[in-house]
Amino acid sequence: MSDAMMPSQQLWTGDYYNEGTGRSDIFDTLKEECGVFGVFGHPEAASLSYYGLHALQHRGEESAGLCVTDGEQFNYHRGMGLVKEVFDRDKLSSLPGSRSIGHVRYSTSGDSRLTNAQPLIFKYRDGDLAVATNGNIVNAPQIRRELELAGSIFQTTSDTEVIAHLIARSSKEFVEAAKDALRQLVGGFAFLLMTNNKLIVASDPNGLRPLTMGRLGDAYLFSSETCAFEVVGAEIIRDILPGELLVLDENGLREDRYAEPQRKALCAMEYIYFSRPDSELNGANLHRARKQMGLVLAQESFVDADVVTGVPDSSISAAIGYAEQTGIPYELGLIKNKYTGRTFIQPSQELREQGVKMKLSAVRGVVEGKRVVMIDDSIVRGTTSRRIVNLLREAGATEVHVRITSPPFKNPCFYGIDTPDRAELIASSMSIEEIRQEINADSLQFLTPDGLIRAVGGFNQGDYKGGLCMACFDNDYPTRTDFDGEEKFGCMC
Repeated sequence: MSDAMMPSQQLWTGDYYNEGTGRSDIFDTLKEECGVFGVFGHPEAASLSYYGLHALQHRGEESAGLCVTDGEQFNYHRGMGLVKEVFDRDKLSSLPGSRSIGHVRYSTSGDSRLTNAQPLIFKYRDGDLAVATNGNIVNAPQIRRELELAGSIFQTTSDTEVIAHLIARSSKEFVEAAKDALRQLVGGFAFLLMTNNKLIVASDPNGLRPLTMGRLGDAYLFSSETCAFEVVGAEIIRDILPGELLVLDENGLREDRYAEPQRKALCAMEYIYFSRPDSELNGANLHRARKQMGLVLAQESFVDADVVTGVPDSSISAAIGYAEQTGIPYELGLIKNKYTGRTFIQPSQELREQGVKMKLSAVRGVVEGKRVVMIDDSIVRGTTSRRIVNLLREAGATEVHVRITSPPFKNPCFYGIDTPDRAELIASSMSIEEIRQEINADSLQFLTPDGLIRAVGGFNQGDYKGGLCMACFDNDYPTRTDFDGEEKFGCMC
């Protein structure tokens, strides 16, 4: 075959692990957001942050960064790749100080390059400023355009830079300038803002993105997930409240707010998919919450079968709950290979399909001759579900019944999840029966919105929709999303 006739090559990754991840991945699952970790008042802030970011690695595998201060100057390091690749003993020893903010990133809006790696570092009239965030500013394009017309020059394509420009243009002192800047933002976000002598911690008025405070001795710690506190031996204090702003300086911790709390709307996908099962959200352990989803799913959509299996890793807890409720044995019918991320090249569609087996394998001895219930967390485009169903059939499963621990994913996310356009979301244009046929399943059922609220929102009795944002399922967005066509999807990081 001539070169002209050869299929175009497609690299799984680029020069570093997960470069451009998600844009051509064979799995169409929803992509990670980002993770932040902060320390105030510990002499080994850099080392603590390293372990904290390592625990948050699942939230972003494309770049990692740390900024540390001793109260006099900033020392920072950022790099592309995993936390363990970006930092080593020498790098950490070059970051002295008792205060730090760190970040792991999965890029969805800004380009995949080092200049967008966080924390972003700036020089302004009052000294140094470092910014790390998780989430998305829906009106960032509009603000950015206005700032550029007023003379601002942006150094990155990351929307995180917007808040730095807003702060720098203010004539007020740092804390009040930060409050004014945050009030101009619309979206879901968790911010860590650090100067040489202050750390500001802020959550959006709806609490869309998770952010938690912990304590280690006299030091305060902040993290996107509580699992990072467990790693460093810190105790969990509480979640940062919607619209809350904390100020930490030489006088200690001051609790303040920049906006009144709006409808509480923590991202439902944190419960369903993103957060680690050993983390807690609103006081609820994620493993137990996902087991409850599986239990409710079993109540809503029981099917007679021989084996229940979960798609690793996020669906295993739900599969256990489904099995316990139905009495059908839970088995490890699917195995995930965690070591295929670096050099896999897919030069053709045939090898692309074969690549699924490099990432996921069906256990023939478990599923052969069995009626299998396959539990998964979501269906995005449908291609992944079809491939996994076919894997099970090829391994000898006589029936494959698919049960999903979320409602049909119909709408794009504006608050930090990298979702395809609505037209690419299979549930936006197909009925459940049509999706069943598309993925080659014997039956298909989704957890209902009421079932999700009952399973997860039950931890937040009295809150509207159990305190969850379920806009990706029901089109009920908690904030304004239309800014004259300049709003954006995905993650601002």
